[in-house]
Amino acid sequence: MSNAPAVPHFPAARDCDPRTLGWMQGSPPPADKRIQFHDTTSYRFPQLRWSFAHQRQLVPTVAVAHAHALGMPVSAKNLPSIQYTALGGQGGGDWANMMEATYTDALLVMHKGQVLFEHYGGVMTPSTPHIAMSVSKSFMGTMAACLVAQGQLDEHQRVEHYVPELKASGFGNATVRQVMDMTTGIDYTENYADPQAEIWNHMRAGGVMPRPIHYDGPTHFYDYLPRVRPLGVHGEKFTYRTANTDVLGWIVARVTGLSSEALLSQLIWQPMGAEHDAYYAVDSVGTAFAGGGLNTSLRDLARFGELMRNHGRVGDQQVLPEAAVRDCFAGADPAQFTANGPPTLPGWSYRNMWWVSHNPHGAMMARGVHGQNIYIDPKAEMVIARYASHPIAANIGNDPHTLPAYHAMALALL
Repeated sequence: MSNAPAVPHFPAARDCDPRTLGWMQGSPPPADKRIQFHDTTSYRFPQLRWSFAHQRQLVPTVAVAHAHALGMPVSAKNLPSIQYTALGGQGGGDWANMMEATYTDALLVMHKGQVLFEHYGGVMTPSTPHIAMSVSKSFMGTMAACLVAQGQLDEHQRVEHYVPELKASGFGNATVRQVMDMTTGIDYTENYADPQAEIWNHMRAGGVMPRPIHYDGPTHFYDYLPRVRPLGVHGEKFTYRTANTDVLGWIVARVTGLSSEALLSQLIWQPMGAEHDAYYAVDSVGTAFAGGGLNTSLRDLARFGELMRNHGRVGDQQVLPEAAVRDCFAGADPAQFTANGPPTLPGWSYRNMWWVSHNPHGAMMARGVHGQNIYIDPKAEMVIARYASHPIAANIGNDPHTLPAYHAMALALL
């Protein structure tokens, strides 16, 4: 794998534990310990180590209802000891070192359907929902893949066929498949280190980031998405852009007549036996932020990974179409991924909003900024679910430790 650039200096995870720092404690909390949405303190480090587990106190949300929880058996085995070398040869260590180096808030390892390891740090507990960020995309991509497998959604149709409101936008003449695999040609940038990147306008429109004083732009996702202009050629190459997921959410809603939260509850959350309600952040007209607004408990995140590892089955019941799950694991053309894929993921591809490794184990991931992960290794029969609050948004801050540590764990479990 390629070398990773040096990571800027931040306080160690143990030195910025949100409980120790006293964020939002007291009645009322002291002014210097308050975290609020409107003044952007909720998205500053280290305050985000509290806010990522308290989104419902900061923005409007809607519930993804669960029904009857299915138990998660706990393995009698101990977590294997591992040693890993970080990408680029800079550091490494054991499992505990990986968690500390990547500001892990909560982490769960499943092996052969049993909980092998479970950890909660900071303000996290087994019932605390944490923001999944772009792991949310893999839920929407999976739901769309299921509709394709069931014949309800034509992946070869143009976007404008399902959503005429997008005909004049950069998405209008793209196919549904190009949206699902993020190979659309649109004028949209997603560099989180760039305050002028289009991703910020997208999130301000949806109300999931604060709007500046005198803001006069779009005020919900349906208002924003038609304004995205074309740039480049559809289907030519992968380029990661959150707007694709919200367009897909719009398409799926038109096809099913269901909101994102209702479809997720019906198709995945209830059948897989989720233990808790999940919730989405929503815009001013109640539309879920499909691209990054899902919040779940850790165990329910792991349940979704286990559902995918088991080819869409829960016990003897086929919950998701096996063809849809198989299509996710198969991945796309790595050649399309090469130009714009993260440098830490050489040889990977992107399919149905999953990151596919094409490694000998057939591993794939759901990934979100600041370190949110589902990692599925079919050969090792392993699922890792992880929530984090890394100070660096891009996964370049996490990958040098998580990727080799996850693979080392998979090798130890074979």
